Amino acid sequence: MNPQAKLIFTTSLLLGTTITISSNHWILAWTGLEINTLAILPLISKSHHPRAVEAATKYFLVQAAASALVLFSSMTNAWHTGQWDITQLTHPTSCLILTSAIAIKLGLVPFHFWFPEVLQGSPLTTGLLLSTAMKFPPITLLFMTSQSLNSTLLTTMAIMSTALGGWMGLNQTQTRKILAFSSISHLGWMAIIITYSPKLALLNFYLYTLMTAAVFLTMNSMKVLKLSTLMTSWTKSPALSTTLLLTLLSLAGLPPLTGFLPKWLIIQELTKQEMPLMATMISLLSLLSLFFYLRLAYCSTITLPPHTTNHMKRWHVHKPVNTQMAILTTLSIMLLPISPIILTIM
Repeated sequence: MNPQAKLIFTTSLLLGTTITISSNHWILAWTGLEINTLAILPLISKSHHPRAVEAATKYFLVQAAASALVLFSSMTNAWHTGQWDITQLTHPTSCLILTSAIAIKLGLVPFHFWFPEVLQGSPLTTGLLLSTAMKFPPITLLFMTSQSLNSTLLTTMAIMSTALGGWMGLNQTQTRKILAFSSISHLGWMAIIITYSPKLALLNFYLYTLMTAAVFLTMNSMKVLKLSTLMTSWTKSPALSTTLLLTLLSLAGLPPLTGFLPKWLIIQELTKQEMPLMATMISLLSLLSLFFYLRLAYCSTITLPPHTTNHMKRWHVHKPVNTQMAILTTLSIMLLPISPIILTIM
């Protein structure tokens, strides 16, 4: 893609996100969401492969429908209350429609079908944007309206997302689809807590973004698109494969890694809200996700390709160290000891 065009689309993404997260008026928030959708479409379909074009078309249709629902819910609220302010969303029907619209935008179950397909048709760098940056504006809208949202509906969606995200990722062989189902599962953890502790949901999102960025960039560096390629990556880059193992375990939420922090705090908050059953259910369902993270980790470090007599060793290419990846990986693994500082900042 032309560098100038790439710069325009990236700037538009930043602009759209900034407009949405800084707006108080529903029309401005909707405008930001639309700018975001239009800016990411060329980045999805830039390879001109039929699957990429199909992914861009699916993404456009789904996001257009979700944006229309956001507009409809804000208009219904304005009609009944005379308020266009985002934080003044009080009409029950508007709240219900908005929750559904944001669920479609994020890819929460039962509106999750588009997300794995779109991610599979996109390059890894665009997949990273779809999994992290594109979810930030809808999450901030949920954050701003969290006081008036229906917690029963969100809890149901969250439990279903964690269950289906883990269950459907079990038999996948494509790394992008596995990461899509991982994203759906993590969104379940954010959705269950957003009405009780919105700041905790945002903290979960930030840490998820850190860990997912580290995984996507590592896979992009090793050019890994499916599990069979991941199995041969150890001979090429042992150090990178080892850090990938730790980052995946962190994404699974195992102590003493960073990913354990949000899960621990969410379970604690749910118990405080007298929801021990939900806390137990979501903890047990996250074991499904743990299985496919362990599978990825096993493929990246423990499995070696079959050795034959004429098997040639790959050359170890001394690539320059990617500072960005190094920082992200370190943060994805080692933030748990400083959790008291993180909680004080919050």
